[in-house]
Amino acid sequence: MDKDLLYRFFERRASIEEMKEIKQWSELSDANRDLLYKERKLFDAMQVLASPNPDKKKTTSPRRSIHKSFVREFMKIAAVITVTVCITATFLSIGNNYTDSAMQTVTVPSGQRANVILPDGTDVWLNAGTTIRYPISFMKGKREIILDGEAYFEVVHNEKCPFVVHTYAMDVEVLGTKFNVEAYSKKDFFETSLMQGKVKVASPSNETQSVILAPNQKTTLENGKLTVSNIDDYNMYRWKEGLYCFRDKPLADIMKDLEKYFDLSISIHNREIEKVMLTGKFRIAEGLDYILRVLQTNVDFTYKRNVEENKIDIN
Repeated sequence: MDKDLLYRFFERRASIEEMKEIKQWSELSDANRDLLYKERKLFDAMQVLASPNPDKKKTTSPRRSIHKSFVREFMKIAAVITVTVCITATFLSIGNNYTDSAMQTVTVPSGQRANVILPDGTDVWLNAGTTIRYPISFMKGKREIILDGEAYFEVVHNEKCPFVVHTYAMDVEVLGTKFNVEAYSKKDFFETSLMQGKVKVASPSNETQSVILAPNQKTTLENGKLTVSNIDDYNMYRWKEGLYCFRDKPLADIMKDLEKYFDLSISIHNREIEKVMLTGKFRIAEGLDYILRVLQTNVDFTYKRNVEENKIDIN
């Protein structure tokens, strides 16, 4: 396989025909698939540049900012390709449009992320702990997928064939746009953020419950109702780059996110620190211990890891 073509694919400059060619080539043998993964990791490593180190400032205020430096020339990156893929013939009905369809399921393990190209060329990034199901080929008239978790979509424009994301809580319908959906059924949390284009978010069980988003807006399901607000920080959507970014977030919520990324249980036994607000940015590939040590420079706590029970206790 021509490496120039592979790198055009990684840079999202490949045509639909070229993407299909790469997909067919990667499915010919395990060796081809391994080579694709290897080249992707090399590409990712070259994209990671050292970032400047702002002056570090520690404060006793409950609202704190975490500054960190990347002093290595190259940094560890998350394994973005390790996903579980299975194709099964199953009876599945999505809006009564798909029956007896061959469905493809992609599940991303904790601490990893994955990039998937859908049959129509739509580019999807999947966050840790996410599962997406979609037909091998879309039927005429509508493109529908099922999402449990968080994903960032760059949808190929097609006015005659809307693109619908079904989640446990809401349906998101678009024609062609860039948007992020977070809908982990286990967390009972739903939020859609729009970067470009226009999307409609609606309840599948209540036709009166719907909103239409404009660019730079997001909608969150709170107490059974959709609320709309402006996007105030795009760093939150950089998870697809292997970054975990947060701003003015309680320590307790940060620990919940780390549970998702590292697939373990974290318990805070000191109630006084749960609501401490923090702002920071980490690479998931740097590991949980590193992240916790940096957090310790801003919050007074100790932690103990129980390997057998796969949990961490914070005091």
